[in-house]
Amino acid sequence: MLKISNDLLARINAHLEAAYPDEGAGFLLGEEGEVKEILALSNEREDGARHNRFLITAEEYMKAEVRADSLALSLIGVFHSHPDCPNVPSEYDREWAQPFFSYIITRVDNGKTVSHRSWRLAEDRSKYDEEKIIITDSEKEI
Repeated sequence: MLKISNDLLARINAHLEAAYPDEGAGFLLGEEGEVKEILALSNEREDGARHNRFLITAEEYMKAEVRADSLALSLIGVFHSHPDCPNVPSEYDREWAQPFFSYIITRVDNGKTVSHRSWRLAEDRSKYDEEKIIITDSEKEI
C-alpha cells in the first residue's frame, strides 16, 4: 500500500500533463510507504525516444538522494507517465526497476491524466505486483 496526499498527486498530474506527449518522470520521497514529497524531473532521453521512454541520470538520482536526506526522508519510488497507453509496467520498465521501490505509472491520454496505478518489483525481479494507492487527505483508495 502506498499513501499519497491529493496535493502531491495533483503536482504529479501537472508535471506529467506538461510533459505530454512525452513521458514525464520524477522521484517519490517519503517514509514507511507514505509519499511526503515529490521531485519532478526533466526527461533526459533523446528527442526521438521521449514519447515512450524516460531517462533518469545518475546525477539526478544523486541529487534526489541528497534532497531526501535534507528533508529527513528516503527515496521510496519513482513516478512516470505512459502517454496514450495503459499504465502497466513494460518490459523496459521491469529491466530498469529496483525492488523495494514503488512505481506509480500514470496514464495520460490527450494531455489529461486518466488514472494512476502503483507497482512493486518482486525481489527476484521476475514480475511486478500491484499495490493499492491511498489518497491520505480524502481516504480514497485507487
